[in-house]
Amino acid sequence: MFSEKDKILECVPNFSEGNDLKIISKISEAIEKTKGVKLLHTDIGKAANRTVFTFIGTPENVEEAAFQSIKVAAEHIDMSKHKGEHPRMGATDVCPIIPISNSSIEDADKVAKSLSKKVGNELSIPVYNYEYSSEREYRKKLEQIRHGQYEGLRTKINIPGWEPDFGPRSFNSQSGASIIGARHFLIAFNVNLETKNVKTAQHIAEEIRESGRFVNDIYTSEMIRIPGLLKNVKAIGWYIKDFNIVQVSMNLTDFKTTPIHVVFEKIKERAKHHGTSVTGSELIGLIPSQALIDVGRYYIYNTNSGTSTSELIDLAIKTLNLNSVKPFDPEKNIIENIAGIKIT
Repeated sequence: MFSEKDKILECVPNFSEGNDLKIISKISEAIEKTKGVKLLHTDIGKAANRTVFTFIGTPENVEEAAFQSIKVAAEHIDMSKHKGEHPRMGATDVCPIIPISNSSIEDADKVAKSLSKKVGNELSIPVYNYEYSSEREYRKKLEQIRHGQYEGLRTKINIPGWEPDFGPRSFNSQSGASIIGARHFLIAFNVNLETKNVKTAQHIAEEIRESGRFVNDIYTSEMIRIPGLLKNVKAIGWYIKDFNIVQVSMNLTDFKTTPIHVVFEKIKERAKHHGTSVTGSELIGLIPSQALIDVGRYYIYNTNSGTSTSELIDLAIKTLNLNSVKPFDPEKNIIENIAGIKIT
């Protein structure tokens, strides 16, 4: 489908619908009917009421597929009626554009900006740019922009400094607002805990995530931030009704700096401190093979496993217990295997 010289971008739009299969199917169709793109994966979360699509293609085709899917979401998702476990701000909550082969972050940014303008102008949806595409430090991170969620957007959009980058500066009650930007590869990774107490997961999330937590200074009565233990980690704690489990749910924004096994071991340590344990983990969407190979290499010293790529990946899957709540299939969940391209 793609040549070795093609610039390939990845798009991972998150839509605020995880229960109505007709709507999810319509969004899927909008992506698949766009020429020059390949839909790699669909992850439907009922409790989160959220669906994450992953597709790849050349820059112009990725932009078109993203626009068409956002358009369908705007037509069929009513945010005024939306409820779900996952933080959200709009019908198309976040739409990252990611360079993965023969492409740069600048290529991704160009598409993100063009898409943002089109969504704002043609669909009348307020759009906030994030990560590499944001020009303002205080609103680069997803959690900064999403703070207050959909319910707080009506007020937030009128606060100086929080006007959208594109689209109308007014509240869109049906679609909310969308967050679009260029970023590098992200791994959505959840760790399961042997407890039904969601506060335990929330405490662990606050302890490990880079942003840390805010506490009240006993001397000044002011709120101060205590940084977290792990860089490039975003985390929340939640209860997932679908699986009847409590999880530390994370986005790992740079797995080379903070590898998966480092995150997994740190959560095991903090779980023990809080009187519980880790039972397994879950991957949302796709993962580069190198991320799992690194995990296998870390754990191989305590096993008799082989050192081939497939053996290291198998060891990683087993040690992380990635099959604990749903099947993990290397042929379907490792991006190189399903996309048929080399990650550069």
